[in-house]
Amino acid sequence: MSQGNKIGFWTCTALVVGNVIGLGIFILPASLAPYGFNTMIGWVVTLIGCLALARVFAHLSHAMPESDGPYGYIRNTLGDLPAYMALWAYWVSVWLTNAALATGAVGYLTVVLPQLNQVPPVLFALGLLWTFVAVNLLGVRTGGGVQIVTTALKLLPMLAIGVLGAWILLTSPATFTAHAPTTPLAMPDVMAASTIALFAMLGIESASVPACRVNNPGRTIPRATMAGTILAAAVYIIVSAVPMLLIPQNELANANAPFALLMDRYVGAGVGRWLSLFVVISGLGALNGWTLLIGELTRTMANNGVLPPVLARNNRQGAPAVALIVTGLLGSLMIWMSYSKSLVAAFTFLTRVVTAANLPLYLCCSLALGVLWRRRAAPDAGRRALVFAVLGTCYVIFAFIGSGHEPFLLALGLMAVGLPLYAFMRLRRPAVAPAKV
Repeated sequence: MSQGNKIGFWTCTALVVGNVIGLGIFILPASLAPYGFNTMIGWVVTLIGCLALARVFAHLSHAMPESDGPYGYIRNTLGDLPAYMALWAYWVSVWLTNAALATGAVGYLTVVLPQLNQVPPVLFALGLLWTFVAVNLLGVRTGGGVQIVTTALKLLPMLAIGVLGAWILLTSPATFTAHAPTTPLAMPDVMAASTIALFAMLGIESASVPACRVNNPGRTIPRATMAGTILAAAVYIIVSAVPMLLIPQNELANANAPFALLMDRYVGAGVGRWLSLFVVISGLGALNGWTLLIGELTRTMANNGVLPPVLARNNRQGAPAVALIVTGLLGSLMIWMSYSKSLVAAFTFLTRVVTAANLPLYLCCSLALGVLWRRRAAPDAGRRALVFAVLGTCYVIFAFIGSGHEPFLLALGLMAVGLPLYAFMRLRRPAVAPAKV
């Protein structure tokens, strides 16, 4: 593949930041409001766990730069079936993520343009989803360019929330204690809040998924993964506490656009509408990034013989056209299903299912790093590799427990659906021996 069809450090970093900072941080204050101060403890646990997982992906990409992203990392260490099951669950989680992003963006779109409230929101969600399928049909460079622009724009509302919080703290500090949440601290609530918050941090692996499309992956992917994760974590620490402390708990729990409500109340009527415009841009940037990744991931799995080969077909721009269209149809189906619930309830439910479906990938990659450490095959790892492998594994187990029964069972069901396809593809195409590491 020519260098002109590959992406570099800035695009990879924008994929990490843009996919991590999507709509989650803007919608989740409402989803997390019932947990009160348990949310802040949950955020601390989530950020520590995600930084450990980021190190896992950084070590793996440096140790196996020629592997085809996470599929290759797991296949070369744990074998064919674990690689397929982890990537199948992740594959499902990505098109579920696109459904969640399109659903969440609608809440803020109706703030920007109130007249849209008279049109069924499902139609707007579907329109947004297919717009970015069309963008990525133009090729990875086009999708990557859109990602850089939207990532830069999405940091502006984060800055606005941080400045507002600092200004209120300096001028009227008592405001931060006037509406303190009353929910008592409890470990089950901490675990539940941490699992919901994890949805907002999903995407730390984004630089490694299109590994075959990255310039100098052994150097670019680790740098982009750590830089993007640290930047996203810093932003979340600054902005996550402000709505919880400034808006009454019950009101926040029922807010479709909590940051817009915050700006209207403390800055001026109508200001939240302009903030919502940038929030929409943020969500659309994440939708673009995840659409790019689902196309590349589907092509990778098809090239490795675990999805039908037709899904690996490219169009004239080098984009995986069939893969993008098929995953777009699957995301559309989930959007239709999710709108049987209210907006916040639909988004919250989708986030929990997506989080549960993402966890097998994180678990297997953590175990893969442990295998590399045992083989002494990670050149830069040493004992640090074992530490991060153990931390990543423990955090994933913690998140599995906190995800709850319904989304966990649904995620297991979605994984089980993939087993007949795996068996069918293995019968049609003998497995290729994994590369030695």
